[in-house]
Amino acid sequence: MTTLSTPISPIPLQAEPGHLIRRAHQLAVGTFAKTHGKQITPVQYAVLRALQDTPGMDQVTLADRVALDTSTTADIAARLDAKGWIVRELLPRRQRALRLTPEGEAVLVEMLPLVAPMYAQLLGALEPAEREEFLRLLRKFVHLNTPAPEDQADTPDDASNGA
Repeated sequence: MTTLSTPISPIPLQAEPGHLIRRAHQLAVGTFAKTHGKQITPVQYAVLRALQDTPGMDQVTLADRVALDTSTTADIAARLDAKGWIVRELLPRRQRALRLTPEGEAVLVEMLPLVAPMYAQLLGALEPAEREEFLRLLRKFVHLNTPAPEDQADTPDDASNGA
């Protein structure tokens, strides 16, 4: 009789980077939902903010700006269009330019005053210097682990983004 032995991880689960990143994501999404409700997801918010910053952006550029694949971005754009928060204008070569509607702008006007307090709550357990270092390291981590645009075609879809 053969028994399979499970190798013991040298790192406890509660210290594994992947587990900690997943937990941090859960905390961020939970704080977002408590603050803004369930009518909008963090990814939809990111899309609205990107369009606020650059009205008329095409879907491919938007996908790059919010770090999503183009099919997920198209799905989110369709959902936001159905909510009446954006309009999609057909451009040559089947591209679409996206713009906020007055309703989409109103959603952001309501949300934006709550953003800084939401992040203060999320990061409130950290000392000011720790917050700065945490955010610096997050930016570095994301930057170092973001594939170059030519490599992104091989990146799998991330359906867990809260589309």
